[in-house]
Amino acid sequence: MEQQLTDLEAQIEDNQKQIDAYQKQGNTLSTQIKSLTTQISQINLKIKAINLQISQLNGQITDTQTQINQTENQINQHKDAISQSLRIIYESDRETLVAILLSNNNFSDFFGSLNDITLVQSGLRTSLEEITKLRQQLLDQKQQLSDEKTNTENLQAIQQAQQKSLKSTQTQKTTLLTETKGKESAYQKIVSQQKATAAQIRSRIFELLGGGELTFAKAYDYARLAEGATGVRSALILAILDRESLLGKNVGRCSYKTAMNPARDIPIFLDLMNKLGLDPNSQSAYVSCANQHGAYGGAMGPAQFIPSTWKLYSDAISKVTGDNPANPWNNSDAFAATGLYIEDLLNSQSCKDYANANKNVASYQTLSERCAAAKYYAGASWYTYRFWYGQPVVDQANSFQDDIDTLNGK
Repeated sequence: MEQQLTDLEAQIEDNQKQIDAYQKQGNTLSTQIKSLTTQISQINLKIKAINLQISQLNGQITDTQTQINQTENQINQHKDAISQSLRIIYESDRETLVAILLSNNNFSDFFGSLNDITLVQSGLRTSLEEITKLRQQLLDQKQQLSDEKTNTENLQAIQQAQQKSLKSTQTQKTTLLTETKGKESAYQKIVSQQKATAAQIRSRIFELLGGGELTFAKAYDYARLAEGATGVRSALILAILDRESLLGKNVGRCSYKTAMNPARDIPIFLDLMNKLGLDPNSQSAYVSCANQHGAYGGAMGPAQFIPSTWKLYSDAISKVTGDNPANPWNNSDAFAATGLYIEDLLNSQSCKDYANANKNVASYQTLSERCAAAKYYAGASWYTYRFWYGQPVVDQANSFQDDIDTLNGK
């Protein structure tokens, strides 16, 4: 399965190169049809690869559940040993040393009995230490299981989106062939009619959950401010925030009390609410929910930062926007936070290594942005999502770049 997945990913990269090449050839009917055909093939390959990854994850879920069962059995065995040891110690504590001495025929038996009690106490201590270690191991295994289940659900959602995209692309190709009847002049007429004007782009609504609605032009102003401070292109910042808002099915629907990590995030969240003068219990301060497998949520605002991460960037955000303290529900602060975080991800060693290792199949910018977007979404599991989340963000960023160029008269 691993080899099949590697082969499919290589084919996906090859198809992406073909799509990029078609886009550079100019906007003609033949190149558009070829591009759509390649996109259909690309989506089919992605669906196959996602199915393989889901199968792998389901196997890992089964293995992890088996490990959890084994660990729980070991804990129960140690509990039984502890119970037996406690009974022995309880009984021995009820006897005085004189009684133990009198119950043995000689001194060697007496000291043997004392040694037995000492061994039981030592065994009890060992069992307690082992059960503590096993408990932490069990917590780690349950967290791993939660992550694997979440990854499976995410990939299934992406799979459904890919299937929807496949149908849409197939329909687009069929419609194009029907309307043009193979004539280039008819195609060029359609292209001219479909071109968005700068006014249409400026008026288009850009929605951000937790941050309200913005026109594209206003969103671009915020993104440009972040770009000036970080060097991250505005189009990528827009694409990240657009994707986070659209895919955030659990964004801003839960109270911090039920969603956040109580030790890591709640104290920081309450301190931030106090500094902002906001009611932490109000609906306007709702955060992303914990998932059904027990993994914590607590991400705030359009940029979807958890409190502990927001704290790391808050001073830098304030320097960009002038807001002190920075507010995760404020659009300008959210855009700045995304830009700062993406800047760090683009400069991470893993993204640099990934871009350098694969620059023969795609541009360095595409690869590094793909990696950074996937890391923004999935953290340490970014490699799994480089095609399913990272590449769509890059594609969206390129689309936004066309809009920005139109706004700027290019």
